[in-house]
Amino acid sequence: MTDVLRRGRASLAFSFFAQGATFALLVTRIPAIQDRYGISDALLPVFLAAVPILAGVGSVTTEHLVKRIPAGRLLRWSQPVVLLALLGVGAGDHLVEVAIALGAFGLAVGALDASMNMLGVSLQRAYGRSIMLGFHAAYSLGGIVGASLAWAGAHWHLSLLVSYLPVVLVLLPATFVGSRWYVGGGAPEQREAAEGGPVVFKLLLPLCLVMTFAYIGDSTVSNWSAKYLQDVLGSSEQLATVPYNVYMVTTLLGRAIGDFGVRRFGAVAVVRLGAVVAALGFAVVAVAPGAWVGMLGFTLLGLGLCVIVPQTFAAAGRLFHGASDTAIARLNIFNYVGFLIGSPLVGALGDAWNYRGAMLVPMVLVLVTLGYARSFAPEPNRYGDGHERPRTADVGRGSNGL
Repeated sequence: MTDVLRRGRASLAFSFFAQGATFALLVTRIPAIQDRYGISDALLPVFLAAVPILAGVGSVTTEHLVKRIPAGRLLRWSQPVVLLALLGVGAGDHLVEVAIALGAFGLAVGALDASMNMLGVSLQRAYGRSIMLGFHAAYSLGGIVGASLAWAGAHWHLSLLVSYLPVVLVLLPATFVGSRWYVGGGAPEQREAAEGGPVVFKLLLPLCLVMTFAYIGDSTVSNWSAKYLQDVLGSSEQLATVPYNVYMVTTLLGRAIGDFGVRRFGAVAVVRLGAVVAALGFAVVAVAPGAWVGMLGFTLLGLGLCVIVPQTFAAAGRLFHGASDTAIARLNIFNYVGFLIGSPLVGALGDAWNYRGAMLVPMVLVLVTLGYARSFAPEPNRYGDGHERPRTADVGRGSNGL
C-alpha cells in the first residue's frame, strides 16, 4: 500500500507539473498568438475571457461526470486534450482554427483542474497529513519551466508550432503512462455509498469567496506587474519582466515548504499568515517609491498567496468528506471567476483613479480571508484530535478504473 501511495503521489505531481508548463506556454505567448492570427486588440479580450468561461463549464460538467466515471480516468483523458489543444493553437492558420483550439483548451482544462484537485484531496486523505501544497508546488515548477521555454522560443524567434511540438511530444506520452498509477477516490459506486449528504452551497460559500479573492490577487500580479513597474515605478522594460518571475519562484518556494507548516501549525494558522503576508505585499507595492521596493512587494505576494488556493481545495474536501468531488468541482469554478474579475477590476480602477490605489483593492479582498479562516480547520469531532486519518479504503484500487 505504501508503494501504491508513493507511485500515485508521484504520478499526480507530474500531472500538476505538466499542466503548469502547458498553461504557462499558452499565456506567455499571447502576443505571438495575437500576431499569428491577426487578432485585434478589441477582439483579444473576448478570446481571453472565453477560455476561463469554458473552463468553468468544463468544471461543472466534471461534477456530473465524476458520478459515473472515476476522476482518474477523467484526468487521464482530459490532459492529452489540453496538450493537443495547445498544439492546435500553434499549428493553425485561420482565426476559426485558433478559436476551436482555445475552446477545446478551455473545456478540457476545466475538467483537468477539477479532477487533479479531486485526486489530490483524496490522496491527502489517504496519507492522513498535508501533501496538497506539494502538488501545487509541482504546478508552480512547471509554470517556471514553461515560461522559460516560452522565453527561449521568443528569444530565438521560433514559431509557435516549433515551440510547442517538442513539449507536447514529451509530456503527452509521459502523462498518459503516468496516469496508470493514479490513486484515490475509489470507484463511483463506492463514493456514492459513502456519500455523506449533498453539498450545501451556504457552507461552501466562504471557501468560494476565498478562492475568488486569491485568484483576483494572482491575476493582478500576472496581468499588471510589468505595466505597474514600468509605468508607475519608472523601471526599464527589461526590469519590468522580473516581478512575475520572482513571484513564480517565491510561489514555488512557499508551496514547497507549506505542507510542513500545515503539519506543524495547522491549516488555519498557515492561511492566516499567508493572507497577512499577501496583504502586506500589496501594501508595499502600492506605496513603493521605486522599482526595487516594488519587487519586494511582489516577492511577498508570492509567499503569501501561494498557500491559500491549495488549502482551500483541501478544506472543501474535509468539509464535505463524503461528497468531496462535487464540492471541489463547484469550488474550482471560482478559480475562473477570480481570474475573470481581477484583471478588468484593476485596469478599470487604475484608469479611473490611479494604479497605486487600485492595488489596495485586492489587498482588502485578501484580508477578508482572515474572517473565513476557521473554515480551514479540520473537524475536531471526527477524529478527536483535529488531524486527518488515513483512509485506505479510498486507495485500494486506482481511481482511473484500469
